[in-house]
Amino acid sequence: MTQKFRLSEGGRIDRSQPRKFKFNGDTYEGYAGDTLASALLANGVHLVGRGFKYHRPRGITTAGHEEPNALVDLNVDKTQDARREANVRATVVELIEGLTAESVNAFPNVRLDVGAVNQLLSRFFPAGFYYKTFMGPIAAFWTKIYEPVIRKAAGLGKSAKETDPDRYEFQYGHCDVLIAGGGPAGLAAALAAASGDARVMLVDDGPELGGTLLADPTVIDGKASDEWIAEARTTLEASPNVTILSRSSVVSWWDHNFLNIWERCTDHLPVGSAEPFQSRQKLHRVRAKQVVLAQGAFERPMLFNNNDRPGTMLASAARTYVTRYGVKLGNKGVFYTNNDAAYADALAMVEAGQPLAAVIDLREIADGPNTDAFKETSVPIYINSVIADVKGNQRVKGVIASGLTSDGKALADDGHEIECDFIAMAGGWSPNVQLHSQSTAKVKWDEALGAFVPGVPSKVNPSLSVGACNGTFGLASALTEGFEAGLKAAQAVGKSTSGEAPEAADQEVGPHRWLWLPPGKKTYDKGGKFFVDYQNDVKIDDLALAQRENFVSVEHTKRYTTLGMATDQGKTSNINALGALSQITGKQVPEIGTTTFRPPYVPTTFMTYVGREVDEFFDVTRTTPMHSWHVENGAAFEPVGQWNRAWYYPKDGEDMDAAVQRESKAVRDQVGVLDASTLGKISVVGPDAGEFLNRIYTNAWKKLAPGKCRYGLMLNEAGMIVD
Repeated sequence: MTQKFRLSEGGRIDRSQPRKFKFNGDTYEGYAGDTLASALLANGVHLVGRGFKYHRPRGITTAGHEEPNALVDLNVDKTQDARREANVRATVVELIEGLTAESVNAFPNVRLDVGAVNQLLSRFFPAGFYYKTFMGPIAAFWTKIYEPVIRKAAGLGKSAKETDPDRYEFQYGHCDVLIAGGGPAGLAAALAAASGDARVMLVDDGPELGGTLLADPTVIDGKASDEWIAEARTTLEASPNVTILSRSSVVSWWDHNFLNIWERCTDHLPVGSAEPFQSRQKLHRVRAKQVVLAQGAFERPMLFNNNDRPGTMLASAARTYVTRYGVKLGNKGVFYTNNDAAYADALAMVEAGQPLAAVIDLREIADGPNTDAFKETSVPIYINSVIADVKGNQRVKGVIASGLTSDGKALADDGHEIECDFIAMAGGWSPNVQLHSQSTAKVKWDEALGAFVPGVPSKVNPSLSVGACNGTFGLASALTEGFEAGLKAAQAVGKSTSGEAPEAADQEVGPHRWLWLPPGKKTYDKGGKFFVDYQNDVKIDDLALAQRENFVSVEHTKRYTTLGMATDQGKTSNINALGALSQITGKQVPEIGTTTFRPPYVPTTFMTYVGREVDEFFDVTRTTPMHSWHVENGAAFEPVGQWNRAWYYPKDGEDMDAAVQRESKAVRDQVGVLDASTLGKISVVGPDAGEFLNRIYTNAWKKLAPGKCRYGLMLNEAGMIVD
């Protein structure tokens, strides 16, 4: 098929290298440098899946790991079943020749899904319905009837049926400074930390360093940002003390700065083309003395009726697809914003050739440098207005734009229809505090940003947050903050540093307007579909129901509604939900609090954690030095942990009892030999011996008196018993 929605020029894709792929059985074409999501959009495919509970049509919403809707199964061709991978985000899948993918949670197909009948029955499926709907009339109905049906309906993608033939590895490492995020702030931090003799590890999700600069090029140190990125990478690669891990994510953070990093080594190569013995994915287990977090921020959706229709996406994602991937998202789009910063995205899209029908601005006064610059275009702007409803089902066909009353609580008019085929929504930004929270550090509420920002770092896991994940959104400020953090982190471990922070222009932005419970043609409590969590189909009225049912704690609300419990862990939904709860309950957001972010930071394959511990390596059998003698003398063996220990030595016609009685008598009358080599010992000596044992065992070893002994329980960083 032709890429009918590909812009004639622009983007970072390589148009000289076409890539054919299949999605839901149809063949399409993209280019090297595309993601599966950008290639689908270039072919005019917006409908990619169905909602989990109501099976509503869903489309591509973001351009990164925070994607809640565009989940697909990869390698679905029967010849590739062993490498089938379930529930992968299309937004981070690099397009390769021959890739096959299909939608999940739809039968018989994504366009005609019989599960869509749940939309008609939605009043019978409110939040928490499974806790009380299936308790009667007879208790046995749950195990015999209800549970089997629910289990069959649960789940999204399909797992492979054959054994995975690929290789997975563990790698252990140490560094002085680990930097999570390779955007402008992270690169500045890496340059500073590596300016001396510190051992530095730079970890970034994408195939290219640069972060937001890849979709929003600018000037740094008097050079085009692409040139600055290339020079920074060359400088870092030239240092023997620097390790750069691209296509890698810091997924978990344990005590004393022990971090797990998930690296995708060959997923960007055609299936089966990796070199023999080359790892497909690798888990790096790294102990870092200092950590710098530079992971950016997540843009938030806007709340309005039917805000989940295919063709509705974040403004930053829309800009990324247009400017980085050269995609035309539709014939005409509507921009919906509550802030001035988003107008920079709108202007960049128009200049790249993406037509916009209108901008709908929630603010009472539309001003700010970006807004003023955008006013030079011919695109109409509707201020103090909302999207009251969305037209279309399997694709946006238009919106109803209505003005607001002075208090913002009701529509001021019946509105008018604006014809469009996509919506770009900009609801403000939430700093990415998930790893900061994993470190056991707290977060604090920033009223101006309408978001949580990192609080005081944990003493156990020293770290510094910089750039957008610290609530610093200006480029110049982020570069300075990143560079200073890199210097500070290296100096904290006694390493020398030098150099000056990169220079760039900062731009002031106008104020935001937070309206967590906006009105619409249907309000949230009168049948309106205002989704806060796309993947788990959680609406504002579900949050209100949880409060009425007395699930007032935010953690209880989370479990009752399943808010933030999907694979995206609430990356785009958390703040919108807390804002809505604030207005529903009359409490301030800090009073409500926030839920706990747990590892992994992004969904990770099982094999990443398994590594090579499969088949005969899954539970390795240990044998003693006398094992061959035991075998020669006819021993029956007993598994003791991983040891294969001699149990007894039966002679012809003897059962275990007879053999044991005979052997016991032989020991009493003559002599016996005990093979106790399974009880190996490690001698730990020195003034810190007790402290050392305290850190690897659950027992309080420092309280053990000299000359005494006890059994110990050793756990790994995941809390699993090791010995």
